[in-house]
Amino acid sequence: MRGRFGPPPPDGGPRLQRADRTGPRSGRPTLPGPATELVTLPSGVRVEQLITGAGSPMTVFAHGLAGDIAGTRPLGSAVAGRRVFFQFRGHGRSDAPPGPWTFGDLASDLRGVADLAGATRALGVSMGAGALCRLLAETPDRFERVVLFLPAPLDGHRPAAAAQRLDRLLASVESGEAAMIADAVEAELPPSVRNTPAGWSYLRQRVDQLQRDGLSAELATLWTSPALPDESLLKAFRGRALVLGCLGDEIHPAGWAERLAELLGAELEIYDRPTVMWTNRNELRDRVSAFLND
Repeated sequence: MRGRFGPPPPDGGPRLQRADRTGPRSGRPTLPGPATELVTLPSGVRVEQLITGAGSPMTVFAHGLAGDIAGTRPLGSAVAGRRVFFQFRGHGRSDAPPGPWTFGDLASDLRGVADLAGATRALGVSMGAGALCRLLAETPDRFERVVLFLPAPLDGHRPAAAAQRLDRLLASVESGEAAMIADAVEAELPPSVRNTPAGWSYLRQRVDQLQRDGLSAELATLWTSPALPDESLLKAFRGRALVLGCLGDEIHPAGWAERLAELLGAELEIYDRPTVMWTNRNELRDRVSAFLND
């Protein structure tokens, strides 16, 4: 287990000067997250999950590449019923079986969690949206409602920025150096957020989690083949779908959101700027909950 950050500065603000170059850049230590559990899927892979809420329906939330449960929870905070959040293989405390991996493997993780929890609805973010599309291509009647948030390209070709981001993050996690991980993670934040309490809190939580749990290098093998064998298979989906994209995001091109919305016969909303989780969080939460709760 890697070391944790030291104590916070007296005022809770960022450390502008420090002797320990691997120390934190942000303020007070993060509070412990909610207790999660490990469940064994029919595939034999163990994944980490968290179930919140009460009643029905049950909605499963699938995070993006190098994401986590904490990152998807805001999207479900106003969704009715129970919600199951989980970590894909290679993330958090979930298993990292020998690779290479495919989106078929991720779809198996998603299906296993959804089946065990009895989920009838699903939300996927970026890589999680790709896994959800793969599942729908295989079994178009599995979910009655789905949300695809910032879907990434599914044709096996990643934007250069996406490959560089993952390479940098994997290298920083392998180093074990908090400062290196913080530098890699900070690039995910819009400039307007980086020197704010919210930004410091996010940075500290992410660095702590990545130092503690690591990130599997097998994730880099996912893009050796297309996520879907045939995109037209998505046309068989007969449920309701919502696709959310944004302009100016080179990792999640808006054109892919438009393409998937057409294939699924989905409602489509394109935000006018990237980092929508930071700039339009309340609006985004309301849009997701209004669709899933209707």
